[in-house]
Amino acid sequence: MSRRVAVTGLGLVSALGLDRAAHFAGLREGRNGVSEIEITDVERLSVRIGAQARAYVGEDRFDRQELALLDRTTQMALTAAAEAMAEAGLSLSEEEALRTGVVMGTALTGMETIDGNYRAVFQEGKNRVHPFIVPRLMTSAGASQISMRHGLRGPSWTVTTACSSSNHAIGQAFHLVRSGAADVMLAGGAEAPLVFGVMKAWEGLRVMSKDACRPFSRTRNGMVQGEGAAVLVLEEMERAKARGARIWGEVAGFGMTADASDIVTPSQDGAARAIRAALSDAGMAADEVGYVNAHGTATAANDRTECAAIREALGAAAERVSVSSTKSMHGHAIGAAGALEAAAALLALSEGVIPPTIGHEEPDPDCDLDVTPNEARERAVTAALSNSFAFGGLNAVLAFRKV
Repeated sequence: MSRRVAVTGLGLVSALGLDRAAHFAGLREGRNGVSEIEITDVERLSVRIGAQARAYVGEDRFDRQELALLDRTTQMALTAAAEAMAEAGLSLSEEEALRTGVVMGTALTGMETIDGNYRAVFQEGKNRVHPFIVPRLMTSAGASQISMRHGLRGPSWTVTTACSSSNHAIGQAFHLVRSGAADVMLAGGAEAPLVFGVMKAWEGLRVMSKDACRPFSRTRNGMVQGEGAAVLVLEEMERAKARGARIWGEVAGFGMTADASDIVTPSQDGAARAIRAALSDAGMAADEVGYVNAHGTATAANDRTECAAIREALGAAAERVSVSSTKSMHGHAIGAAGALEAAAALLALSEGVIPPTIGHEEPDPDCDLDVTPNEARERAVTAALSNSFAFGGLNAVLAFRKV
């Protein structure tokens, strides 16, 4: 028999704030976390904006010896995980630790380390690099460091599926707890892509805005990169209730599909199938869904395809659902995006606040859903979806219920 899975802890780092309370306050206020970025060689970029967590300083949180091993991506992952653990009030025995693990999502981990060392070797002509470069930049660094920091000895690994990475990570952790393979899992994502090399690469795709992220608005002109981390504590429901834990919501279902069509162009069919799969897995009717946190990148192809997919999957219920893209506030954090957005879905469930899509200037007739323009809205929600649709046609949708 499948077990129910509760979310008992949340930890967040983003341009909106360095903990859950600050990030949630930013979502409620409709705060814009996008500004001009401060990085090396920014003057060589044509796109100079991003959702940068300016207040995040690694030296304030880790000592010199720790920083030698931790890229900015991993630092943020550890910071979010520590908050999630503290919020969940987890105190694990040695036996419980054997059934507690970590699944993290990331697409571009170690970019600060890679960028800095390419600069040192190729630009400055240095012949030696730090001996810990490999453990700093390996994709599994975040999951490994979290498991070691908290003594979590259960199943632990990293998922990398571009922009769907952390939704896939949360979904896999959900499967482990629901099936009984684990009792508690930390899951989420981290990304710190705001370095010269990454920004220059994304410029080449010609999908980046130079001024703002305006999902679903007719005047949008592209996506905006962001950085951050979000970690959720997933726990078997009866265990969580027995210890009196605060429950933010229930992970009720998970759906994943592949477009199998194009490396960058999204597919309505693939997205709609992932939404339907999540609903089916959750045993959730379309008309139960009160909120959809959209992938909503503010590119015309993504926005229009996603709106059409929501209509296809939800049918008549799409007329009544609230939709928003919180990327308009915290930017597109690539591999961490889904985890940041899952947290927004949990805000809607737990506090009855639909975060807005800010920067919405003019409706796009091809995005004719209720996109919650510019201001948050109070609405009692009992079920929510969080969409992630990645380059390569890798789709992952999480379904949540209020408890």
